[in-house]
Amino acid sequence: MKSAAPAIEVTALRVEREAVILDCIDWRVERGEHWAILGANGSGKTSLLRALTGYLPPTSGQIRVLGETYGRFDWRDLRTRIGLVSSSVHQMMEDSETVLKAVVSGRYAQIGYWGEMRDDDRGVADAILRRIEARELRDRPWRFLSQGERQRVLIGRALMASPRLMILDEPCAGLDPVAREHFLQFLSRLARARGAPTMVLVTHHVEEIVALFSHVLVLKAGRVLAAGPRARVLTSATLSSAFAAPVRLTRERGRCSLSVRPHRGIVI
Repeated sequence: MKSAAPAIEVTALRVEREAVILDCIDWRVERGEHWAILGANGSGKTSLLRALTGYLPPTSGQIRVLGETYGRFDWRDLRTRIGLVSSSVHQMMEDSETVLKAVVSGRYAQIGYWGEMRDDDRGVADAILRRIEARELRDRPWRFLSQGERQRVLIGRALMASPRLMILDEPCAGLDPVAREHFLQFLSRLARARGAPTMVLVTHHVEEIVALFSHVLVLKAGRVLAAGPRARVLTSATLSSAFAAPVRLTRERGRCSLSVRPHRGIVI
């Protein structure tokens, strides 16, 4: 029996515009794995996401997503099979859009739902709202949602297309500490559900790499610094190199935290 193609397979990826943005990126994500992408500002995290979703064409190398190869397949069609939760989608939502319509719009990969809602779309959306624990928000307009509620709704919107891959681009940005923990617990429950998509989380913060994320990709200056199982990749030495500062990684009850060691000669 032929095994399924990897969710993501990137080989010798190079993206160059006025300068080199990504260089020599090799990365493979098997289906069912959940990865976190970690790195400092400017390390290439967002550029890698844009390359994967077809918004930043490669200069050289190969990108394969869900078995399709960039340049040999219409990436607009592929995007309907990828759930994307990012600030770019967040900012385009209409204030008056209800939660139900926002979720239904995900089936058609569009922002804003203008047509008459079909009964089958409504039924699927209601099931998803229960799945993301947001059934009580069904008729609430977007402008009245908290930041955490909006992130859940965007995940529901992504699930509407039954994606096999979900990309979460800094979903905890703007959440207070309690809302962040609730959101991460929600993600963990979602990942355990039958038929859950492969998840890729982009973050600056090791604290957000909860147990559901089995693997980590660390980027530095557009290159892969480290990639592999979380326990092997997340070390004080690797993160000190990634953030160009002496840091200490600690683990407690399966969660990581980072502290910056004092730097001699700097007085605050």
